[in-house]
Amino acid sequence: MAREWNPESWRGLPIQQQPVWPERGALERVEARLKRFPPLVFAGEARNLKARLGQVASGKAFLLQGGDCAESFAEFHADNIRDTFRVLLQMAVVLTFGAKRPTVKVGRLAGQFSKPRSGDTETIGGVTLPAYRGDMVNAIEFDADARRPDPERLAQAYNQSAATLNLIRAFAQGGFADLHRVHRWNLGFVAKSPQAARYEDLANRLSETLDFMAACGLTSESTPQLRETEFYTSHEALILEYEQALTRVDSTSGDWYACSAHMLWIGDRTRQPGGAHVEYLRGVKNPIGLKAGPSLAPDELIRLIDTLNPENEPGRLTIIARMGADKVESGLPPLVRAVEREGQAVVWACDPMHGNTIKSSTGYKTRVFDRILAEVKGFFAVHRALGTYPGGVHFEMTGQDVTECLGGAQAITEEGLRDRYHTHCDPRLNASQALELAFLVAEQLNAERVEDRRLQTAS
Repeated sequence: MAREWNPESWRGLPIQQQPVWPERGALERVEARLKRFPPLVFAGEARNLKARLGQVASGKAFLLQGGDCAESFAEFHADNIRDTFRVLLQMAVVLTFGAKRPTVKVGRLAGQFSKPRSGDTETIGGVTLPAYRGDMVNAIEFDADARRPDPERLAQAYNQSAATLNLIRAFAQGGFADLHRVHRWNLGFVAKSPQAARYEDLANRLSETLDFMAACGLTSESTPQLRETEFYTSHEALILEYEQALTRVDSTSGDWYACSAHMLWIGDRTRQPGGAHVEYLRGVKNPIGLKAGPSLAPDELIRLIDTLNPENEPGRLTIIARMGADKVESGLPPLVRAVEREGQAVVWACDPMHGNTIKSSTGYKTRVFDRILAEVKGFFAVHRALGTYPGGVHFEMTGQDVTECLGGAQAITEEGLRDRYHTHCDPRLNASQALELAFLVAEQLNAERVEDRRLQTAS
């Protein structure tokens, strides 16, 4: 029988990837303040996202999850938020047209301020300091004061998240997300792309569809769905003191919800079945994600699913596979087979970023666009072979014109990485690379749809 849950039942359990706070009293004072702050998101919004993800689980929609590797205080600017939001909208339009299904849009923003690290410390020039764990915890500069964990950063992360959410809600409902406007942005990308001819066909077909709808009277003025959009937020639930402080009881249902984001996920390094992170996430009613790397065994995955989604509720759990291009076609099938054998209703999403990180000859941590694409194709191939639904993608990307990932239509080289390498943590796809990948994923989705139609006709 599962132990009784409450928002602090995770305390005292084994916990990974945590900072060593220098003064517990200071941390507790910040927690007390956060508990009095308004929720960042609302239970009804989280329920709506769970319903949308339930459609993904049944093969009737597609999940696009993306955003910064780690948000930073220094780069907090309305233009940066706008640009990332805009690229996610552009990608969603392309994916919706390719899949002929709704695209559920979930951003890695308004809360993605902490990161797991491969070690607790970092050594440079013989000096050892605490590892940088994201702006929610400490600063990236390599000196003792900057690297000292500071609880006041939790409150600063809350304030920045609140401002980001306010702007995103205005964009989503205020006309910025108008389908015609987003499509025109895509046309600009098509014109500049080295693969313009390849993408122009899809863009032209999209234009024809919008023109036909307008001729039928379905315009932005008459149809709110063309003018507005649903957009949700997510982040890794890593610093549980922050998450607990923003956990609230829903007045309409009496259920507990994490009100720091619509969706939270458990990382590959913190998914221990008896650990604190699994304990906390099992009790909140939000949709949640679970990162699944090559070391995750099928039996352990089933145990985690039983703990996190005991009622087998569609839309509750998204399994985010992050295998690496060379392991996805061998590592993913045993997990999918185990889930199918147990009859579990989950969303399968592909994170092609984290398993494909390398160090360039020029010393930069980077990712190769072709390997990212290869993992996405492998993910689709696995689900095609097993007759299951490839439900989504999960990218680390930005709306800024950075040079952090190698290749793509822009053909970024190892020497070119130094031009605009700005990430605080892991390398991100830039706006052009992210949109290029969306077109390529759309081709995969369209091919799946055509094959399904062929099989239905044959039968």
